[in-house]
Amino acid sequence: MGLYLNSIAPYNRYKMITEEPYFVDKSAMLEELIPALGREQRFFCITRPRRFGKTIMANMAAAYFGRARDSHDIFDRLEIAESKQYLKHLNKYDVIYIDFSEIPSECENYKNYISRIEEGIYQDLKAAHPELDLNPEQALWDLFSLIYERTEHKYIFVIDEWDALFHMAFIREEDKRAYLLFLKALLKGKVYAELVYMTGILPIAKYSDGSELNMFLEYDMATKVRFGEYFGFSESEVDQIFERYLENTRKPRITRKELAEWYDGYHTAMGECLYNPRSVVSALSNNQLAGYWTGSGTYDSIFYYIKNNIEDVRDDLGLMVAGEHVQVRMQEYAAAAGKLETRDQIYSAMVVYGLLTYEDGEVFIPNQELMMKYEEMLMDRESLGYVYRLARISSKMLKATLDGDTKTMTEILQYAHNTEAPILAYHHETELSAVVNLVYLAARDQYKVEREDKAGKGFVDFIFYPKRKNQDGMILELKVDHTPEEAIRQIKDKGYDLRFQGKLGELPEYTGRVLAVGIGYSRETKEHSCKVEWLEKSGS
Repeated sequence: MGLYLNSIAPYNRYKMITEEPYFVDKSAMLEELIPALGREQRFFCITRPRRFGKTIMANMAAAYFGRARDSHDIFDRLEIAESKQYLKHLNKYDVIYIDFSEIPSECENYKNYISRIEEGIYQDLKAAHPELDLNPEQALWDLFSLIYERTEHKYIFVIDEWDALFHMAFIREEDKRAYLLFLKALLKGKVYAELVYMTGILPIAKYSDGSELNMFLEYDMATKVRFGEYFGFSESEVDQIFERYLENTRKPRITRKELAEWYDGYHTAMGECLYNPRSVVSALSNNQLAGYWTGSGTYDSIFYYIKNNIEDVRDDLGLMVAGEHVQVRMQEYAAAAGKLETRDQIYSAMVVYGLLTYEDGEVFIPNQELMMKYEEMLMDRESLGYVYRLARISSKMLKATLDGDTKTMTEILQYAHNTEAPILAYHHETELSAVVNLVYLAARDQYKVEREDKAGKGFVDFIFYPKRKNQDGMILELKVDHTPEEAIRQIKDKGYDLRFQGKLGELPEYTGRVLAVGIGYSRETKEHSCKVEWLEKSGS
């Protein structure tokens, strides 16, 4: 046992995870790896957003295959134990486990970084094979080859966060090239490599011309079907752990629907729904909904990805914050993070990083957790132009609406239209909805805003559900080439306010009123008009 060779750390880390109350068994993935042992196609690279289970699965693979510890105590109770191949491969291999996100203390250059790994592996090999008198001056691949020639010893390589180096400040362009050549020399065509399982965020082809590491089969979340179910939580898995939450939590404060609204919205290449696993577990453990994933790590700044081409994405942001989907040509290998320039490159990278989700040729904001980050960006980044300006006046728009000040409401909407942005062409009510969403952005601090929610006898454009039981709610209906009076009439005729009774049934002491808001726009005159009216309670 050593620092890299047959380290006990993966076993201990995975065992700890399996003992957590919200552990989800994904051990069936091992059945995908076992048939590849010793075969030509034995190189796997799994790319997923951070905190989507990559490290957990890497630890699982090392704990299962490796000799560091007898891991019957872990795997005998997991799904993999039902496999016919289970005992044949349990703890039968020497595993080299490398976490490339770990760096030496006071590391200042690539040489310090890679030397730590080379020296550590050498020391482990030397301890394991004292009879071979290994030469420390030889390259690692030569040492492994020598061991194989003398003993026919093979190894499984489990490499976590292989691309972490590319995000380190001290790494230069020539260092990146040297690193790719290091991995190529260590792994490509090497008979001593029984299996190589590697994880990262962005795929290999992003960093190379493909020749250095083209032996790897690469699997991402958006376009590759295989391994899709092993990263993130499915609907049924969240159902199971939510039941545990209800059983084990003294005063549960989270509903199953809220979990979906906050953390669902991702998709496998097969179109199956996925939840953000870190956020679900954190929310249930803490008995509180919050931005657990967006507040962790260095990749949570959405603006970082769009800053090089705000002009082409600004209108899309307005639409997506309004809940719309935007068509995109997904580029599987997005450009380097610092060189994102085209609209497709930007969105492709954001999908890979989990900041957008992709389905059927469209990207959109997956859930409430991420929506809050987009709203924050729209309120803070002046360089977003008219989108920023509309978001900034949204507090004034909300106050005017609640005060019945239709003159100010109309002036704000007219100001929005006069920015002459493409989104404001109003060819369809979708564009009008996006603008209305922006000018009411500040309302989300006080309301839960839902679009096209089933209400009464139809679907309503916007419902503002108050977060406090004594606060007034709002129903907002939009009409292009119709009057705001017609919008109000539709709200009444279709009984949209009945939806409040269903939502607010959870608040038996709710005393607030319901405000109907009608907004009309004439394409002929280019004028907006507004009307507000307090509703009598339906059925009273």
